[in-house]
Amino acid sequence: MSRIAFLFPGQGAQRVGMGQRLVEQCPQAAQLYQRANEVLGYDLAQICFHGPAEQLDSTLHSQPAIFVTSLAALEWLRQQSPEVVLACEAAAGLSLGEYTAMVFAGVMSFEEGLRVVQRRAQAMQEASDATPSGMVSILGLERSQVEELCRQVRREGEVLQVANLLCPGNTVVSGNNAACERVAQAAEQVGARAVPLAVAGAFHTPLMRPADEKLAQALQGVPLHPPRIPVVSNVDAQVHNDPEEIRQLLVRQVLEPVQWEQSMRYLLERGFDTFYEVGPGRVLRGLLRRIDRRVSCTCVEC
Repeated sequence: MSRIAFLFPGQGAQRVGMGQRLVEQCPQAAQLYQRANEVLGYDLAQICFHGPAEQLDSTLHSQPAIFVTSLAALEWLRQQSPEVVLACEAAAGLSLGEYTAMVFAGVMSFEEGLRVVQRRAQAMQEASDATPSGMVSILGLERSQVEELCRQVRREGEVLQVANLLCPGNTVVSGNNAACERVAQAAEQVGARAVPLAVAGAFHTPLMRPADEKLAQALQGVPLHPPRIPVVSNVDAQVHNDPEEIRQLLVRQVLEPVQWEQSMRYLLERGFDTFYEVGPGRVLRGLLRRIDRRVSCTCVEC
């Protein structure tokens, strides 16, 4: 018998027009955007549906937009295939997507989760503005090779380190802009491919301080509950049931590498063989196929 897990995308999956079809076809999805507007104080649906892209792509807007759109996609799936949602036994989300997974698992409410995501986005944007920095995806090298390149090109006082371990041959590094440029050049010189990511700063590194402290303050006022289904943590690729542990891990996630490949292997080793990518894009499906081509992953289009 198949075991179903839901995967929720992170920042970078956004595109202008996302969510509009969901709202047209699913009243519950439309209600989520209305509730989001009340929490955020601006018309999120307008930005998601019509852009402009520069506004949607900003950290301040893209994080709430992906969070809400992913949960709207979940409502659409619940309307179309309620048996699939009922059969889901686990969840995971990439970086920002972990908050979507937590709401789905009942750890926090939609409104509480959105408020925390809004504060997270603000804090990460502020940290990014303080230090020019970025992220680069290195394709075609193993983690040890990427770490060695970082060691070789990193200069005194700079940050340059692994930020996302996505799948075999796909490792994302974060750091100061100049260091990111050098590691991209070094990777291409040894036959790899380097792809700068369209993000505001060096997420999942110490350059995100003091965003972690601001996030901790935001989370402190939110009552968290034990998840009704397992949610795999980005930080250690394990499942946690204690709300206080979850709270601490969500704070640590801002500064520490995302263990996505290991998170997927955790689920695969426990017999999960049917996955749904719930939210905009198809990135997580592609990563999963690089980890294990035998498993099924359906994208819930937005």
